[in-house]
Amino acid sequence: MTRPVITLPEGTKTVVLGTADINGVMRGKRIPASHWETVCRDGCAIIAAIYAMDMTSDIWDTPYCNFGNGYVDMHVYPTEEISLCPWEEGVAVCLGYAEDLAHKPVPIDPRRGLIEQLDRAKDMGFEVQVGSELEFYLLDPETKLPKQHGNQVYGINRQSEMEHVLGPIRDNLIAMGIPIEQSNPEYAAGQVEVNVRYSEALDNADKVVLFRTMVKEIAQKHDYIATFMAKPFIDESGSGFHTHYSFWKDGHNAFAKDGKLNETGMSFLAGLQQRVGSTSLVSSTTPNAYRRRQPYSFCPVNASWGHDNRTVALRVIEGADKAVRVEKRDAAADCNPYYLLACDIAAGLDGIEQGLKPGPATEGDAYTECDDPALPLTLREAIDAAEADGFVRKVLGDWRYDILLEQARREVAFVDNQVTDVERDRYLLNL
Repeated sequence: MTRPVITLPEGTKTVVLGTADINGVMRGKRIPASHWETVCRDGCAIIAAIYAMDMTSDIWDTPYCNFGNGYVDMHVYPTEEISLCPWEEGVAVCLGYAEDLAHKPVPIDPRRGLIEQLDRAKDMGFEVQVGSELEFYLLDPETKLPKQHGNQVYGINRQSEMEHVLGPIRDNLIAMGIPIEQSNPEYAAGQVEVNVRYSEALDNADKVVLFRTMVKEIAQKHDYIATFMAKPFIDESGSGFHTHYSFWKDGHNAFAKDGKLNETGMSFLAGLQQRVGSTSLVSSTTPNAYRRRQPYSFCPVNASWGHDNRTVALRVIEGADKAVRVEKRDAAADCNPYYLLACDIAAGLDGIEQGLKPGPATEGDAYTECDDPALPLTLREAIDAAEADGFVRKVLGDWRYDILLEQARREVAFVDNQVTDVERDRYLLNL
């Protein structure tokens, strides 16, 4: 098989070629431009276990890669999307796709999980469009605390105060081909939100991976730590990953009729509503992520939906036909975008195929005025919900699912097996 050589931007001396691991963290290698042609044709060899390691790079045996088979290699090939890094002269950045040594897709590659669901949508006549909103904290590298004080959500003065870092984030990401629509201070000191413009679903998930990677680098250049950790401070706002979905057919929004969510859109919504609880293992993957799920936190706690309502899990946004969409609000900012979108799209496609209808809309306070099922409030509950339902396993396939499940169980055990500072403060001298 002859592969095309991807043309490098003028002035490139080094290419950062990477792929997203189980947590959506970009991992890979730096490649001299002189070796690029070989990489394009033969791939870049790298251990396949990057798809089976946790956020600390700890690995464990899986059926695909283990000590029994010597922890096999795979080859990463570049996609056609490549751009210069504006803050690092001569360096270009490119996401890749993985194949095994027989040139077949790697069955534990998270990106393939999304591609499979998009192929299903295409067979049904739909193109999936997604817009992403990601919240994160910018913190002092020494104290690991915000440099600002007080909640100034949307504050113009706070925006000006943080423009020395947010301006370069917007400008550099746009220069790299990641279309940023806006940024703003969020609901806590040091917390911000940056919105990635909607695009085709795979493209959008790729951009989220690059977005989180590059934000960390740009923040570091300006003496900040950027963290997408879901809940870094228990008494402050958690960081979410809101996704806006619409399906398109023949150039028209298949969810819209006269500016309202139509029958197809309602069935998509119903599919999401049916699975939002059992897919929590995908949308919130650490014990910490469930600390976000608190009443009156703007994070949903039940499988509710409503029109332009920020207390629900599924927010319907209407207006011009091109803008009609469903926003899903439960995911944590640190989850894997490929797995999140794959499960959401699969649930929505099921809803359309089965002609499902959503339950009653919640137009008031979903924290108190809603009878919809509660969402899992711990990772242990999320594991149980996923295991009982079987939907996530069906969507991701056994090997991907088992790796995700094993990581979740390991994280639960790790957190459970700690004695915290809070416990020592309360009990050490008083009991």
